[in-house]
Amino acid sequence: MSARRVPLAVAALALLAGCGDGDVAARRTALGANPTLAARLAAADADRGARLFGQCAACHTIGAGAGDRNGPNLRGVMGAPVAGVSPRFGYTAALRARGGRWTAAAMDNWLADPAAVAPGTAMRFAGVRDSLDRADLIAYLRRQSAATR
Repeated sequence: MSARRVPLAVAALALLAGCGDGDVAARRTALGANPTLAARLAAADADRGARLFGQCAACHTIGAGAGDRNGPNLRGVMGAPVAGVSPRFGYTAALRARGGRWTAAAMDNWLADPAAVAPGTAMRFAGVRDSLDRADLIAYLRRQSAATR
């Protein structure tokens, strides 16, 4: 590569780094090791959470008026009673017994390991290990929940 083209290549790489999920590494660095849930939520990206929701969409819908699948429609889930967001869905006794509401902390724990939160749940999902991914998903779920109010 000629010396004249090197600056162009560097500029192109810099532009590409700003596309897509390029900010994830920067957010991780800024958050440091073991960030609190509050810090992760403050840095959360709801648009990225919408993309991550694609893995949830295999079993869940989130659209207004959309039906349930293997899991309930999650529109309005944040702040809703656990096992209560969809009146049509048949929640397991394990989830109904958990009680409470879907707060950010409750959702973070659930997304990390559903079986640990509600042993006996029908949700067969290993969990989202990455804490920033969970924060982005929660930001998306919050945005969708706010749209229902």
